[in-house]
Amino acid sequence: MSRSNFSQTDGSHAEIPKRMQAIEIKNDRKDPYLAMTEEDVPAFGAEDVLVRVRACGVNRPDLMQVAGMYPPPPGASPIVGLELAGEIVAVGADVTEWRVGDEVCGLVTGGAYAQYATVPAAQCLPIPKGLNMVQAAALPETFFTVWHNLFDKAGLKAGETLLVHGGTSGIGTTAIQMAKAMGVTVMTTAGSDEKCQACRDLGADIAINYKTQDFVEEVKAATDGNGANVILDMVGGDYVSRNFKAAAFEARILVIAFLNGPKAETNFTPLLMKRLTLMGSTLRAQPVASKGAIAQNLRKTVWPLIEAGKIAPVIYKTLPLSDAEDGHAILKGGAHVGKVILEV
Repeated sequence: MSRSNFSQTDGSHAEIPKRMQAIEIKNDRKDPYLAMTEEDVPAFGAEDVLVRVRACGVNRPDLMQVAGMYPPPPGASPIVGLELAGEIVAVGADVTEWRVGDEVCGLVTGGAYAQYATVPAAQCLPIPKGLNMVQAAALPETFFTVWHNLFDKAGLKAGETLLVHGGTSGIGTTAIQMAKAMGVTVMTTAGSDEKCQACRDLGADIAINYKTQDFVEEVKAATDGNGANVILDMVGGDYVSRNFKAAAFEARILVIAFLNGPKAETNFTPLLMKRLTLMGSTLRAQPVASKGAIAQNLRKTVWPLIEAGKIAPVIYKTLPLSDAEDGHAILKGGAHVGKVILEV
């Protein structure tokens, strides 16, 4: 479908431009880096919408893509960025649930660090009432990921105990709030007393400073020796064996990243003796139908909690799109609590 048949929705009725500003991965130095460039406005298919991006979120998979460790799946935009918020300026022929002018946030397989991006219509969600574009751009990647892992895969339910590693990350701040809203006891790890307090402020029942405390001992002590029913792990490495020790019988352990590296030497005996379930997942390469189902669950169950003020995105810093490299540096530094957002 040609984009030239559609108009912008800012009241000017001007044609959608053929070119746009976007962030490109450059490789003309020792290390790859991000820089502003000019690209074609993306085409879109019958089941897609074209969004004028107002804000986009920065996530660790973006850093991995720049480093050459997380290439986009076949057919995805090579432009970095997995989540955005903005206005729909054009819709595909088969799209019935969205109209030009609708304000949405959405999950993409790439292309968010740009003025315009193509989004599968099924992966769009309305901006929750009371949130602005910057706040809405912080939702899709973390909320889709947390819902898919904790509730779809692990079946986390009220009355259970969750251990979240990296509680002040975008994933962590989302998991704490979402689990608490669902009646779950939440324990989390963080790297300083200040970060632990930030986790408690978000609703965590127990926050463990992993630099000064042994999270296995703390989890056991807090659960009368039983352990956590569900563990969400973004660390990997030596945490694999420690998670086995911190897990309750028939616990579910979900590994979604490897900040401490993708390799570990461990004793798998507890996996058998405790009847544990060890799972892993990535969201990016999953089919549109799967991500669309997650979107519908979020819209039905979580969006009302956001609009009621029971869950809120945590924004650490907002930068202009041209400062995307600085946004990545913040995540690499690790001092942040919550999300870094780029305004377009």
